[in-house]
Amino acid sequence: MLTVWDNMSYKARKCGVRFQSPAIILVYEDEMTGKSRQRVMPIRNFSKFSDCSRAAEQLKNNPRHRQYLEMVSLRQLEKIYKLLKGHLNGQSLEATLEGIRRGETVDPEEDLNKLDDRELAKKKQIMDDLFEKNRKKKDDPDFQYDVEVDFTHDGPVESCGWDDESDEGF
Repeated sequence: MLTVWDNMSYKARKCGVRFQSPAIILVYEDEMTGKSRQRVMPIRNFSKFSDCSRAAEQLKNNPRHRQYLEMVSLRQLEKIYKLLKGHLNGQSLEATLEGIRRGETVDPEEDLNKLDDRELAKKKQIMDDLFEKNRKKKDDPDFQYDVEVDFTHDGPVESCGWDDESDEGF
């Protein structure tokens, strides 16, 4: 049985956090009426020891909020929970934001072999997202099919032992 509420669609405009009486605030547009509205989703049972990704998944899958949060990414909700967690731990907003930024970048000097499976999956997801963001698609105005680039060498070219071996064994 379909109700009137099942056919409603919402477009998220802004999503933020309120620290005092913790809540996630969503500003959205009702696509049927075109009006902007605000939804306050209280955050319950969340402490400085809680898992942010799990809390974000639970909120996104909550039947009361699911249709409103459809356009909000799980990653954005996780960031909001990290902001709240930093506030609960007594960190300043700037320190918490810097920690979030560090967690969302991949240091080229970092040894990814030393990470556990969960952290490695996060780093791979960050790299995939960055790749998709920077990828040139056929529909892009500055897309070129066959790009040739000459890289200049500022110093001597290093060679590896495997480059010098012949292909006799194959």
